[in-house]
Amino acid sequence: MLETRAGANGGGQPSVATRRMVDAVGLSCTLGYAALAFLAWPPGEPDLVALFILMAWTGLPVFGLFLYCHRRDEPFPLGHLLFWAVAFRICGLVGGPLFEDDFYRYLWDGYRFATTGTPYAAVPETFFTDPTVPAAFHTVLDGINHPGLPTIYAPTTQFVFLLGYWLWPGSIAALQLLLIVIDLATVALLLRLAPARNVMLYAWCPLVVKEIAFTAHPDGIGIGLLLAAIVLAREQRWRSAAVCLGLACGAKIFALVLVPFVLVGASIRHWVLFGATLAALYAPFALGGGTDLYSLLVFAREWEFNSAAFGLLTLALPVFQAKLVLGLGCALFWGWYYWQYRRDERQPVPRGDWVYGVLLAASPVINPWYLLWLLPFAAIFPSVWAWTASMAVLISYVTGLNVNDYELQAYQQPLWARLLEFGLIGLALAWPVFGRICRQGAPSTE
Repeated sequence: MLETRAGANGGGQPSVATRRMVDAVGLSCTLGYAALAFLAWPPGEPDLVALFILMAWTGLPVFGLFLYCHRRDEPFPLGHLLFWAVAFRICGLVGGPLFEDDFYRYLWDGYRFATTGTPYAAVPETFFTDPTVPAAFHTVLDGINHPGLPTIYAPTTQFVFLLGYWLWPGSIAALQLLLIVIDLATVALLLRLAPARNVMLYAWCPLVVKEIAFTAHPDGIGIGLLLAAIVLAREQRWRSAAVCLGLACGAKIFALVLVPFVLVGASIRHWVLFGATLAALYAPFALGGGTDLYSLLVFAREWEFNSAAFGLLTLALPVFQAKLVLGLGCALFWGWYYWQYRRDERQPVPRGDWVYGVLLAASPVINPWYLLWLLPFAAIFPSVWAWTASMAVLISYVTGLNVNDYELQAYQQPLWARLLEFGLIGLALAWPVFGRICRQGAPSTE
């Protein structure tokens, strides 16, 4: 861990050299994202090698800049941080989605919500031959994956999809713009919790820019609400924190694991308010024909992609037993850490990087955008492993579909890709141990 100090952005002014370094890295990354936007325009997907080159181009200088500023112990120029963060996201808005088709479901859900009051009542395949579907949504409907299942996206997220439909029906750009605004609000919240140079790691992270600004994954909605709840709880504004937590859990189930940490100092009435907020989100949809829970259960029962510990354990155990063992392991870790957290009278920001890191390591599915949940906490508590993972997880885009390898199934990965991805993360996890060994073995200068 490089730095754990939260809520301070340093005094004084950065040097001219630092400002020039920041702008040089910002300009270089903007050129990289502009190139990525250019590659996103033609029909079809760009070459994966080009994606990896541009992600390295926009990622490695950012990590170098963080180390440079950390070692000089200078305040980071806040205006420059925000200016370039906005520039990167504008490139994503211009470019559009890469290597993803989930956005068709977002657009369809917005349309169904606006016209019927619920996106859950009927599956998309029902409308393949429906003449009442507007012409603009025929292409959207044809692009939806798993059209035989109801949408898996939760109620809070659906309200953002609805707003996108109201702004510009059938346009992914409207959703991108909304999600970019929410993501920039997340950056502002992080500045309440960590020094600006730490926040730069998140605000300028290639995975964040790619998955939110370019591809419009809606995880940023829940992440922003979760961070808002943490900030409010630190100020003991428990009612607002409870409502934000309910909305966060109503955006994605991932937020549930941190609820007890955020409300650890709250009274029972605030817990009731949290539950009431979540119930109020789900009740109208449940009464109107269904929720996301059905597809969520199907997903949990049947999907496997890019798994780490789960993939290894299924080599020795049946799938159900592997899930049981890993679920028990996650519960034990969660219980141990919660006990430690309660004993800390200072009530620091919870180590969401640890909690989500363990959860993802045990999960049968690790999509790249799932790491967005741990990266804000990795900005508050920087570590080599978390930011290495933010780059290494992009290797999971090497699938049969994306490399046109007909010997692989559409979402099947070659063995070398998974070994490389998790090998890099494993080396990063071991890096502090290697550092300590090297320091202990170094000859004394006294």
